[in-house]
Amino acid sequence: MTRPILDEAQIHPAIRARVTEHHRDIVQEVMAAVAKHDVVVVGMGQNPVCKKARQLLDTQSQPHQYLEYGNYFNTWRRRNALKMWSGWPTFPMVFVKGTLVGGAHELQALIDSGELKQLLSRTA
Repeated sequence: MTRPILDEAQIHPAIRARVTEHHRDIVQEVMAAVAKHDVVVVGMGQNPVCKKARQLLDTQSQPHQYLEYGNYFNTWRRRNALKMWSGWPTFPMVFVKGTLVGGAHELQALIDSGELKQLLSRTA
């Protein structure tokens, strides 16, 4: 299944650079963390669901990298760039072995089914 993304040919040449560079730094920071760490949680302050995802990993004694970007009162434009990049509409965003697996609810399902351990046991 391929998610729809506006084709570059449908973006006027005069704005392509602006679209390409829109908060690129935050996206590259997350991409680098995902490439370096087995588990990455991308979140925001004051969000209890982000805290829950981290607690779930802690209960599994699973080390993870946590990246936090602002809170409900700020930094929403930068976080929006991550949502556009990943296609995931909420925080946290949980990545396992380079793959976006969803948020805290989806992480809980992976733990309950044993799939998280399977994903982590695979070599890259």
